[in-house]
Amino acid sequence: MNRRQQKKLTKRLVAAASYGSAAEVTALLRSGAHPDKADGAGSTPLYGASVRGAADIVRQLLAAGASPDTESTGLTEGTPLCAASCWGHTEAVRALLAGGADPHLREDHGTGPAPLEWAEQGSHAETVAVLLAAGARPRERAT
Repeated sequence: MNRRQQKKLTKRLVAAASYGSAAEVTALLRSGAHPDKADGAGSTPLYGASVRGAADIVRQLLAAGASPDTESTGLTEGTPLCAASCWGHTEAVRALLAGGADPHLREDHGTGPAPLEWAEQGSHAETVAVLLAAGARPRERAT
């Protein structure tokens, strides 16, 4: 497959993971789309699935080899676990943690919020509980 074809497949996979169905994702992966490659805007398929809470697609991409901690850049920035945590997508959070996502990994190359902070800010109690059970610890607050 040439570079142009791969670029098109990547763009289509990110779109399918972000807005489409598991069947579309399956077809694109079978066609040779790489599950961990970012599109031209810097978004990864796993980030797209995580921010929308598509736990079935999250599991599918992880099984196909997507790294659970790859950070998206560009217009949509952040780690998949932070994205799912921010919106309280608990099933996607569980899938990411089961796939090896680091519950301590902060966005913005380690300088931004951690998944637990996003879940707390959004008042997503169930997501907070899942992250705490996975070993996430609150940031030390100055007194």
